[in-house]
Amino acid sequence: MASQPKTRNRLLVALSDGDFAELANDLQPVALPKHHVVYDVGAPLAYVYFLESGLASVLTIMEDGASSEVGMIGAEGLLGAPGLLGGTTSAQQVVVQVAGSALRIPIAACRAVCDGNERIRATLLRFVEGLLNLSAQIGGCNRLHSVEQRTARWLLMACDRIGSDVLPLTQEFLAGMLGVRRSGVSEAAGELQRSGLISYRRGMITMTNRAKLEKTACECYQIDKQRIRRPL
Repeated sequence: MASQPKTRNRLLVALSDGDFAELANDLQPVALPKHHVVYDVGAPLAYVYFLESGLASVLTIMEDGASSEVGMIGAEGLLGAPGLLGGTTSAQQVVVQVAGSALRIPIAACRAVCDGNERIRATLLRFVEGLLNLSAQIGGCNRLHSVEQRTARWLLMACDRIGSDVLPLTQEFLAGMLGVRRSGVSEAAGELQRSGLISYRRGMITMTNRAKLEKTACECYQIDKQRIRRPL
């Protein structure tokens, strides 16, 4: 009989049983409710969170309170990557967008295991590399692609990470993630809905034609899709 998965987090699943055991004693299950701020700007990086479900965004916050998403993380990754690189405080805000759960470990304990186990360190740093590349891709996307393309890209990326074609979010929230005016997102979402690619009602967006939505999205979506499917 096949053994049951030790976790739903892809990084931890990629570890051997022996390597996972080195982390297991310090892993603590935690709930991540919607809108929960995991790290605020300037807050201590005390824990690493291995997401098992849900969706979190990494946001750059400006002095006037405006925000723009520079990273998106689901069960393929972890929260607290800067802490693994030696950081002590968060330079961004990390907030839960879709409620879920995680396995939490003190950063000091996670660093100690990584220092003594090259295989674990390499697995976690491959994700960190991917997250840095995603941030750079989003930066270019925000500068070069249309709001409609970016809206389609964001919806697809989010749905891939939560494994559902239904997203509980408002257009105001989506505007904040993309760093654009709400009117711009309303126009883009309206066009996607009129074209039969999505439906929107009561704070819920449903993908109704994924194939066409993928064609509408910019090239950045396919790059992200390949990134999260890359073998660990």
